[in-house]
Amino acid sequence: MMWQTLLAAIQSSFLDSLATPLQILALGCAVLGVGLQVGGSLVRTMLPLRWLTVASSLALMVYGALSPSMSTLAASLLLLPINVFRAVEVTRLTHAVKGAAAAADHVGHWLKPHMKVRKLKAGQVLFRKGDRAEHLYLLVQGEMRLADIGQQLPLGRIFGEIALFAPDHRRTHTVQALSACTVLQIHESTVRQLYYQHPAFGFHLIDLLAEGLAHDVARAEAAAQATPSQGGAIPEA
Repeated sequence: MMWQTLLAAIQSSFLDSLATPLQILALGCAVLGVGLQVGGSLVRTMLPLRWLTVASSLALMVYGALSPSMSTLAASLLLLPINVFRAVEVTRLTHAVKGAAAAADHVGHWLKPHMKVRKLKAGQVLFRKGDRAEHLYLLVQGEMRLADIGQQLPLGRIFGEIALFAPDHRRTHTVQALSACTVLQIHESTVRQLYYQHPAFGFHLIDLLAEGLAHDVARAEAAAQATPSQGGAIPEA
């Protein structure tokens, strides 16, 4: 009996909410607002979450005004500007990150004013494997190579970045000039300041670190494949 009474009350309330076009619109906005809230809770990235929350606040605000429900209206009016501010903030951050990633390839142009010129003669060593790292370098003229592995450095490329972020701050390779060279160098402390201040520089360093690690892994795999297996073979007498 109690369940029948409750069901009848719910049915009556639902039918009352559909009595006029405005009430139908209010109910639709309520369903939409709740649906957007549920959708926002299911997305995994911040940008769509924020804008779904904004849309939900708008829908519930319309519902609160038409139903009328003062508590829903007040809550929506309070949350809407907060959600809009956060959504705009995340949108701007997303655009800034994309712009920084696009500008990473040109980071050397605006980095040069922060760097000092250093010249080397042919055969001169810039730094040796195991030396403590204090500078980042950019090759602007001449030819240089990683002497311990025989790999030539491309012109215009930043190098020496891995050791700056390594726990022991030690160089992983020896760099030698093959001809008269000009390099630009920047101190570690300035590198860290620029890393925090300029997203483009940070993205460029991350790309360089990933590239260097990928090359090291490829060299290690090639060396492992070139080395004959020592196990399982029985030497002849």
